[in-house]
Amino acid sequence: MAPDGLFIGGAWRQAASAFEVLDPATGRVAARVADATARDALQALDAAADAQPSWAATAPRARAEILRRAYELVTERAEALARLATRELGRPLAESRAEVAYAADFLRWFSEEAVRVGGEHRTAPSGDYRIVTARVPVGPCYLITPWNFPLAMVTRKVAPALAAGCTVILKPAEATPLSALALAELLAEAGVPDGVVNVVPTTAPAEVTGALLGDGRLRKLSFTGSTEVGRLLLAQSAGGVLRASMELGGNAPFLVFDDADVAAAVEGAVTAKMRNSGQSCVAANRFLVHEAVAEEFTGALRERLAALEVGREVGPLIDGDAVERVDGLVGDAKRRGAEIRLGGAPHAGPGWFYPPTLLTGVPEDAAITRQEIFGPVAAVAAYPDEPSMVAAANAAPAGLVAFLFTRDLGRAMRVGAALEAGMVGVNRGLVSNAAAPFGGVKQSGLGREGGLEGIDEYLEVKYLAVP
Repeated sequence: MAPDGLFIGGAWRQAASAFEVLDPATGRVAARVADATARDALQALDAAADAQPSWAATAPRARAEILRRAYELVTERAEALARLATRELGRPLAESRAEVAYAADFLRWFSEEAVRVGGEHRTAPSGDYRIVTARVPVGPCYLITPWNFPLAMVTRKVAPALAAGCTVILKPAEATPLSALALAELLAEAGVPDGVVNVVPTTAPAEVTGALLGDGRLRKLSFTGSTEVGRLLLAQSAGGVLRASMELGGNAPFLVFDDADVAAAVEGAVTAKMRNSGQSCVAANRFLVHEAVAEEFTGALRERLAALEVGREVGPLIDGDAVERVDGLVGDAKRRGAEIRLGGAPHAGPGWFYPPTLLTGVPEDAAITRQEIFGPVAAVAAYPDEPSMVAAANAAPAGLVAFLFTRDLGRAMRVGAALEAGMVGVNRGLVSNAAAPFGGVKQSGLGREGGLEGIDEYLEVKYLAVP
């Protein structure tokens, strides 16, 4: 069983009240978890602020070894963690196993980066003193994670923060707090000192967040979630001039050119669309296909999607509201002239399932082309040439990820450069990797997570003028 309390100052605490976590596959209660208040959050900040000086002074090698031990513990207990994630998210166990492996990779990667934080030494142009720079921890960080990958989105933030020497207050999503609580327990077992990691699940995110962002001891905010909420948090964090990282919404285009390997494009499409039932910020949203291969691609994609079994291979959406929203987008597209080639109606239940759905002839004014679907719906539209496909891909205000399929390396490089996205998958439907920088442009966010760049979000540059 996962812990069900608040984790503050290295101790488990109960709160004045608790809330229910539901299993989306059945609609039944999976657990009851302590419900943090603003007062609890400030106590977590007390603990983080108290622990900050000693954690920042801890040798990089010591921090690295703790993270490496955490990686080993997550790997050793991967099956239990995968089952816990499936319990709170309702998805197939195979997908949860893949997420646990991905989550563990962030702990391993940043254990290796902890000892590589450096600085510079150079002579001033005047020649009379030296310019010495160091990268130092930002300070206590507030990390807000989403529900769709309840373990990996936590390690993607916590691991670089700890590697950099920062303490954290983590607010996991209300819908899926169990994996975050389990990770806190494992981090403590790995040797993370009391107060360095604090976890405060809550059903009152506005009050908890407002209290933390209004406290001058907090120095960093990292958020993954919708663009709408991200805007509000940026405004709130401006008062304290906080360092802010924002991994916000996507609206990923998936381009299939006339020279593409169509079979490979279909497999890439299934990977990019159906991971976590489409509930991913990097899920393919808009399939922009050259008209010369549009019918071949669509027919093959329909066949692949139709073969997926709901409940065993396709998990549920997070709740009933998500089902209604996805169904509303499908209905709007149909009213505007799109053809439903597969699916198109909610599953009878139990649970909040929506079957794989394929739409063709989707007009550009359909809501589904402008909004992030966050569901297992593929919206296909045909285009006559490369310029029109690129223009359509760049028309969205989001710019997180894009996918393109072509056999022409020159085209891949040309189009990859032209696409307004922070990440581009070339002839592959999966770009996420702990060793690569994850993040977007335009309204998809600020900063990068993972890769060589990920630890920089938790470091400040200090300059010393030395005679």
